[in-house]
Amino acid sequence: MGLLKGKVSVILLVFSLLVVLCASLSVSKEDQQLRLCKEHCRQQRQLDSRQRHQCETACEEYIREKERREQRDEPQSRHDPGKEYSKCRQRCQEEEGRRQEQVCESECEQRKIEQEREIRRRRDEDDEIVGRKRSEDEEEEEEESSGKGRPYVFDDQHWSTKLKAEEGRVRVLQKFTKRSKLFKGIENFRVMIFEANPQTFVVPNHWDADVVLFVAQGEGTVSLVYTDRRESFNIERGHVMVIPAGVTAYLINKGNNDKLILVKLINPVSNIGKFESFFGPGGDNPESYFNAFSSDILEAAFKTSEDSLKRIFSQQREGAIIRASEEQIKALTHEKGSHWPFGGKGSRDSAPFHLLRQNPRESNDFGSLFEVDSNDYRQLRDLNVAVSFANITQGSMHTPYYNSRATKIAVVLNGKGYFEMACPHVSKSGHKQQHHHHHSRRGEEASPIHYEKINSELREGTVFVVPPSHPFVTVASEDENLEVICFEINAENNHKFPLAGQRNILKNIEKEAKELAFATSAEEVDEVFRNQEEEFFFKGPRQQEHRRGYSII
Repeated sequence: MGLLKGKVSVILLVFSLLVVLCASLSVSKEDQQLRLCKEHCRQQRQLDSRQRHQCETACEEYIREKERREQRDEPQSRHDPGKEYSKCRQRCQEEEGRRQEQVCESECEQRKIEQEREIRRRRDEDDEIVGRKRSEDEEEEEEESSGKGRPYVFDDQHWSTKLKAEEGRVRVLQKFTKRSKLFKGIENFRVMIFEANPQTFVVPNHWDADVVLFVAQGEGTVSLVYTDRRESFNIERGHVMVIPAGVTAYLINKGNNDKLILVKLINPVSNIGKFESFFGPGGDNPESYFNAFSSDILEAAFKTSEDSLKRIFSQQREGAIIRASEEQIKALTHEKGSHWPFGGKGSRDSAPFHLLRQNPRESNDFGSLFEVDSNDYRQLRDLNVAVSFANITQGSMHTPYYNSRATKIAVVLNGKGYFEMACPHVSKSGHKQQHHHHHSRRGEEASPIHYEKINSELREGTVFVVPPSHPFVTVASEDENLEVICFEINAENNHKFPLAGQRNILKNIEKEAKELAFATSAEEVDEVFRNQEEEFFFKGPRQQEHRRGYSII
């Protein structure tokens, strides 16, 4: 709230300064007004460096807007109406005849009224500009501080049910930019969780979006239909698969006991952040898109009578996820075949990638990390996405680290824990005001940069977002392992930079740089950064406390 008040006060200050300047320099050039306005900004000691910059920027915006208005307006609207009126009356006195003088003065009066009306109009425009700027700043501040400083975390209330049937459901996470403007870089992506009961069938449909899915639980078969072939793949927990936009797909849950649960990253190709499914095979529920066409079009297209078409496109009323018989399930699983039962062209390119059967990128007693990117699975290349799965042993943690380019969207699959992240974009109310009055020993104002700790408990269904360059850490609870599936957006040329452990980047800083940066000896710095013998996964805080002989209350 303190930062918001600071922004508003800066704008109001600039507006008041410009009103005074424009009144006193009405016949001066704009560059002189701009120079004096900026000088006034620099003289305001209550402003920190960031607010001074905002003040000077507002000066420039005001002058630019003023110049644009004056280019549009009549020349006389730039003058002082009072002076113009006096000069006009003087000219009238030179007129011959009383009547001509009265008519002239009447015209002067009318011109003065019009000029004053024009000045009020321009002043109203100025007020509107200031009000609009203030509204934008307030909106930005509200977005940044939404969720009590936790815009990066999404809980149960942020999910909505897109499809609900007796045999399953589909839940979709709200748009990222609805929660905060901080997520403009990923505003086109959505997250979905699909659940289907055992022995069920999902009616064929296609989406106006590319889909990256991870099989979190269960096993089944996915079939993709192209113009020249059909490809069917058996899937199980750990599989990653891409379904391109427009490809008709259907699947079955062939399990007898477990639900089939898929976590999906959706990348719409039409409307930013919005997507729809399109059912061809169907009837009333799900509705077939063929029902949107007139009957004569369908009769001509299929060369079939209207009665036959009505029977085909009106029978289905059970929903998009329906129960199937054992014989149907067995036929659809292609148990006698391989993952590519027909061996058609391109089938291996479309095949799912089994993430959990690869060698982990990081692994020790405290956790495992599996990753796949376009180098391993080229289906991810066009989407510029990588997928990772972390299983953190109970009571353990991974190293604090940050991504160079990728934004991480993490979905908790199982277990509990918590995460912490350093963020310069959000701050607690009033915190930055402390910086306004804090000065360094040299008498200069301290830097306004502050990193707020973003933290949250994690449990099944929680989603958290980590932007590029934001250091973060995830910790598993003492009671159970923590399993997290992550989609990394903008993955090409992304690098992880660990900040602790044997590979931490701070160990590579030169001795003199360490001493200058930390204001202590390089030996003391090295003692801290070389003390952790593990590389990526470590004992968590409570394990460390117990090892030292005391516990956290």
